[in-house]
Amino acid sequence: MKKSDMDKLWAPWRINYVRAKKLTGCIFCKARRPGVKSYLVFKTRHSVCMLNAFPYNNGHLMVSPIRHKADLSELTEIEALDLFRSINKAKSLLEKVLQPQGYNIGINISSASGAGIAGHLHVHIVPRWFGDTNFMPVVFGTKVVSQSLEELKRKLKDAESEAD
Repeated sequence: MKKSDMDKLWAPWRINYVRAKKLTGCIFCKARRPGVKSYLVFKTRHSVCMLNAFPYNNGHLMVSPIRHKADLSELTEIEALDLFRSINKAKSLLEKVLQPQGYNIGINISSASGAGIAGHLHVHIVPRWFGDTNFMPVVFGTKVVSQSLEELKRKLKDAESEAD
């Protein structure tokens, strides 16, 4: 097969990641403010849940406490309980909308652990399916995400409304 005969996978939305400017300020603090465009899915008294703008997998959510704290030990018991209730709510919404077969749920505390935003504690919830890993990331350094963030946000918000 000649190189020119190869199929091409077009992922034009990835240019936003490539051209993304370095963030100023905290995305979690910004997301909780009314009127700010974000991928906010829901907000509780002590937590926010939002879509990851550069997801590892479709449905990659992040849940964070509203207060800007870097470590679990800095949360009050009420904030910690609300955070874990929000994680369960986020997981429940993903089950309704995407029906994943599993999850990676984790916290990176400090830059040394890989936290991209080390100053504001957040929990990653990554839906997983059998076979969702393939050659694309290894060979081409590209992850294919099959749904737009706007569409997924709308579906998650609809599922939340139905649950209330």
